[in-house]
Amino acid sequence: MRFTLRQLQVFVAVAQQESVSRAASQLALSQSAASTSITELERQSSCQLFDRAGKRLSLNALGRQLLPQAVALLDQAKEIEDLLNGKSGFGSLAVGATLTIGNYLATLLIGGFMKVHPESQVKLHVQNTAHIVQQVAHYEIDLGLIEGDCNHPDIEVQSWVEDELVVFCAPQHPLAQRGQVGIRELSGQDWILREQGSGTRLTFDQAMRHHSTSLNVRLELEHTEAIKRAVESGLGISCISRLALRDAFRRGSLVPVETPDLDLRRQFYFIWHRQKYQTAAMREFLDMCRALTAGIRRSDEIVLPEVR
Repeated sequence: MRFTLRQLQVFVAVAQQESVSRAASQLALSQSAASTSITELERQSSCQLFDRAGKRLSLNALGRQLLPQAVALLDQAKEIEDLLNGKSGFGSLAVGATLTIGNYLATLLIGGFMKVHPESQVKLHVQNTAHIVQQVAHYEIDLGLIEGDCNHPDIEVQSWVEDELVVFCAPQHPLAQRGQVGIRELSGQDWILREQGSGTRLTFDQAMRHHSTSLNVRLELEHTEAIKRAVESGLGISCISRLALRDAFRRGSLVPVETPDLDLRRQFYFIWHRQKYQTAAMREFLDMCRALTAGIRRSDEIVLPEVR
């Protein structure tokens, strides 16, 4: 066998970063060492794997074909290394989660996973749906837990649990005591919404698309907690997951607004690359996720520690 695992590791890093210098920094190598590794891999195989445009390298057709196999081989090699070192084979796991899932479910799940496997090294990346999909597609993370749609042709999508958004306001807001609120009244309010690219915003926009009305979007924020604080301060109304609002509703610091004209239901999903080798850590983590929601109808019914 003419190639080495180190050469494949450099190849994967360069493919993901589209830059030898960034790949070298990620792997703690000198730029010349990383460049030599790629050059040797291509020379030994008599194949070109990248198209070069200045300092940027992008995979050609052969390189794209090699990437998933190289990632799978490196994952399996890591499992073998862990076993030979007396570990259980649950060495590392990189999970991406969208904001609602990341803040309210993923940390709990990862904590449980690490208690069972204290030797494991787990990384959690919390981003919006579009970013998590991109990371999975480029093999930068092992799997994603998302709250928005994913139609990427290279990504496997599996339903997890149903979720529902809810319109809400501060207790002193005029809508707080109104009971059911129609679209016309909603269109006259100041809104504070998640940013474009988030699963929450996508679900909300899809629900509003069925109604020919425009909204006054006063603020767009990337963080659920910031939206809750802004609504509590009386800056406007908003719409996020019931899961994220459960404790605030219980305390009375925020109140739900009934909107029978809006269908705000959605799904949480698992995603991973179709060609990615599923490690033992991935399989067990997915099993733990499914166990958490077994028998649960909707995400806000999941039993979580109370915030006081």
